Amino acid sequence: MKNKIFQLEEKSRQIRAKLVEMSHAGSAAHLGSALSCVDILVVLYWSILQINSNDMADPDRDRFILSKGHAASALYASLAFKNIIPKDLLETYCRKDSLLDEHPGPRNLPGIEAATGSLGHGLSIGLGMALAGRIKQKQYAVYTLLSDGECNEGSVWEAAMFAPAKALNRVCTIIDFNKWQATGRSFDIMRLQPLSDKWKAFGWQVKEVDGHDIGKLIQVFSTIGNDPEKPTAIIAHTVKGKGVSFMEDDNNWHYRIPTPNEVLAAKKELGVL
Repeated sequence: MKNKIFQLEEKSRQIRAKLVEMSHAGSAAHLGSALSCVDILVVLYWSILQINSNDMADPDRDRFILSKGHAASALYASLAFKNIIPKDLLETYCRKDSLLDEHPGPRNLPGIEAATGSLGHGLSIGLGMALAGRIKQKQYAVYTLLSDGECNEGSVWEAAMFAPAKALNRVCTIIDFNKWQATGRSFDIMRLQPLSDKWKAFGWQVKEVDGHDIGKLIQVFSTIGNDPEKPTAIIAHTVKGKGVSFMEDDNNWHYRIPTPNEVLAAKKELGVL
């Protein structure tokens, strides 16, 4: 297990370095938001999701939806490092006519289950997929990654009521709880707290975890589906800009683009040079 954790931590470092490069080359924002969810994606794609990298249209595959679509670069990089999409596509991120838009678009790329980024929609889409799976007597699980700021949206809470009403226990929503949104601290903009109690009150099984601890993430994801009646909400405590010291917990990196020198400094810090 220790060796596996080490390998996944190394994968996270490589992906984070690539994200910094992609942000600079594509003049694309949302780098801090992408960096905060890398460890979650690495655990999902390399340890949890039941998928066939060579057949992402398999009807029995687990589904992953990036509801916080502004972190698309993290999803694209994960898909590329997993050999689901060509790695050289990453060099086109946010360029003219690229398949890799700043938010996941309806381009039918393997691994992109839905166009997302209009916040508040991803969980409802995932629940529809989960309900369809039950009707078709499929056993796949559905995972949806939300931002904490996204929990301001009323449609999230409509979906939160629907899932336990239908006992969709193969559903897992993950909240990337980095305590920031575009214009300020999440707590200051809307009263999210007590976030865990809110999800519990809506009928969900709730787990809280350090969103950068690979071992603990693997453990908590392994409990999905254990309760026959309840969906699972994982509140992953993360740091915006994680992995690069001068970006961590600095909300300027919601929109800032790294300079060439900052790219170099970040890659050195991540140990990829």
